[in-house]
Amino acid sequence: MHGFGRYLAAALAARFASEGMSLAVVLLALERTGSAAHGAFVLTAWLAPHILAAPLAGVAASRTRRPRLFHVGALAGFTGAVAALSVLLGRAPAPLVLAVALLGGSCGPMVTGGMSSLVAGLVPAGARRDRAYAWDASTYNAAAVTAPAVVGLAAALGSAAPAMAALALAGALAAALAATLPYGTPAAAPAANGGAKGGGDGATGPGGTPPGPPPVGLGAGLAALWRIRELRAITSATTLAFVGIGTLTTTSVLLASRLGSPGAGGVLMTAFAVGALAGSLTLGRITAVEPGRLARRAMAGTGAALAVAAFAPSVPLAAVLFAAAGVCDGPLLTATLRIRSEYAPDAVRTQVFTLGAGLKLTAASVGAALVGFGAAAPPQALLAGISALIVAAAVLHALVTRQAPEPAADAAATEPSGDSATAPAGRRTPGGP
Repeated sequence: MHGFGRYLAAALAARFASEGMSLAVVLLALERTGSAAHGAFVLTAWLAPHILAAPLAGVAASRTRRPRLFHVGALAGFTGAVAALSVLLGRAPAPLVLAVALLGGSCGPMVTGGMSSLVAGLVPAGARRDRAYAWDASTYNAAAVTAPAVVGLAAALGSAAPAMAALALAGALAAALAATLPYGTPAAAPAANGGAKGGGDGATGPGGTPPGPPPVGLGAGLAALWRIRELRAITSATTLAFVGIGTLTTTSVLLASRLGSPGAGGVLMTAFAVGALAGSLTLGRITAVEPGRLARRAMAGTGAALAVAAFAPSVPLAAVLFAAAGVCDGPLLTATLRIRSEYAPDAVRTQVFTLGAGLKLTAASVGAALVGFGAAAPPQALLAGISALIVAAAVLHALVTRQAPEPAADAAATEPSGDSATAPAGRRTPGGP
């Protein structure tokens, strides 16, 4: 696990900056222009490139001869855009501000899925890697708890500009830490005969350096997501679930207002984020449960808890139920990362991670737009609709994974990658994760 501690610090810093942007941009725009809509347009420009940049970032990462330079460069570009927006927003012409947001957002996939793809090169396959993904998932949840709180506190004490500066500093710290990480082929679990499987066979190219991976096409990652049943199941399910998750912030504000506390929407979302952090650090570390089953249980539990929250008579009770929903949601990301790691072919591993993250963010933005059109509906009905989408995602995952097996000729395409902790048919060895 050489370098994994530094990786966690880098991931937490980068995701802190990413999570804080949605609130900081809107607050800074409101402060300087008097219009939250201006901030919303900038935020849209920041998020929009994710789905387009994800496959390009994945291909570039898989083909680069200098992965350290590529990853650090992406984090530096992300950080530079945050710093530039803190200066330009509300002061420079709107086209320039939007262009900077588009450029910074294009680096976003490497902050999310792109960084998670590095875990396989830092931790050997097996139970330790599964637990490592639980820790990686906790960085998302920890950032979701702390970043909005820090941004909100800074804005309340004076201005949103210092909050943007803090996000830029966090991004710079992430880039500096990423520069110290080892970059190599996925670490393989020791084999029973003392050898290694997957990328650990010790093969080297001229000069004793590992041979580079063969070039992969732009559509190779997308093809893997569709062709490999386990990847198809988790990607389609989480994308559907995130249409609902994307509406949760707005719906929580509307629900709090209906319950008589207009300012308590943030309390509900904080409760959800704290619950998700607790869930990822506890339930997410259970490696004895097959990750697909864990993902289905997580989505079903989250949907059920939010369905009950729709009938909560007060904000405190709704906050408890939102926290329970977060606890159920916490293991979902861990399970998703485990599935991507186990089944993604090595050549398109980064593409699979960045595409999966990009699809989820795009689905969340679609959900946010949909709830805008339905904001006049009772918030209880909106929350019930969110719960229905998340439960439907669990059902979708079950249906896809129970489809007829692929023909024998394609069996190799459905097996996990060579460094996986999972046996070819998806069954685990005794004592395995």
